[in-house]
Amino acid sequence: MTDGHETATFGGGCFWCIEAALEELAGVESVTSGYAGGHTEDPTYRAVCSGNTGHAEVVQVEYDPSVVSYDDLLEVFFTVHDPTQLNRQGPDVGTQYRSIVLYHDDAQREKAAAYIEALDEEYDDDVVTELEGLETFYRAEEKHQNYFAKNPDDAYCTFHAQPKVEKVRETFEAKLTN
Repeated sequence: MTDGHETATFGGGCFWCIEAALEELAGVESVTSGYAGGHTEDPTYRAVCSGNTGHAEVVQVEYDPSVVSYDDLLEVFFTVHDPTQLNRQGPDVGTQYRSIVLYHDDAQREKAAAYIEALDEEYDDDVVTELEGLETFYRAEEKHQNYFAKNPDDAYCTFHAQPKVEKVRETFEAKLTN
């Protein structure tokens, strides 16, 4: 890990799926599941699942920008979830599963806004991805960290996370870890 690492934060449905997909990329040093974008301090998984905290399930990505760019992360993120689904992804329904990019600085805000605008031109339906500055990231409970890696045979992972990981492996082969 270099001192030149950067951080990105994304939410697009269940954090287990986004975490597993982004961990495939070379230059990604760590992916941490957590909660952000809401109003409740120190939320729990149960509280976030209630939909009353305002938080989304998100992942925070520590990465080396000399190996993988923020634009690369955006491309993979938007490839593994549907940014036109309002407050849902697949079987997961509620504001906690919304599509959201939480930027860390003006450069990320500008890149994400441009990416979302370009995507909006490509899709027939409106892109509903929220774009807002990250205020606070709350790390999820330990059992949610690296969930897919620890539970590859879990039915949810088999049906939802595994296809996203396979899509990343097929679509972004040149950008994967060895």
